[in-house]
Amino acid sequence: QEQLVESGGGLVQAGGSLRLSCAASRRTFSGYAKGWFRQAPGKEREFVAAIRWSGGSTFYADVVKGRFTISRDNAKNTVYLQMNKLKPEDTAVYYCAAASNLIATISNRNTYNYWGQGTQVTVSS
Repeated sequence: QEQLVESGGGLVQAGGSLRLSCAASRRTFSGYAKGWFRQAPGKEREFVAAIRWSGGSTFYADVVKGRFTISRDNAKNTVYLQMNKLKPEDTAVYYCAAASNLIATISNRNTYNYWGQGTQVTVSS
């Protein structure tokens, strides 16, 4: 069982930055990937970014490419999301997720079998 806890959300002005962290309950992770998704009010949960745990390949949604960076600390079993040049449309609850295996594409939420509770990110204009 992989329990995930997000932190780092908050209120920021447009153009600002935030860094989200996702700490896991287990010391090590031997699964396929970890990712970040977000859900705005009245919208579907959408893919933001993901990282393959072995090798570290990263993947991004087009809307955040060039502004957000996903990274990991294997020793801490922690994944981060550095968000720069934030826009009001980035406002959402951000969820960390972990995938034990690749059962769909890495951007498909059905690939992920562990989820955190989410952290609110609000970007004011």
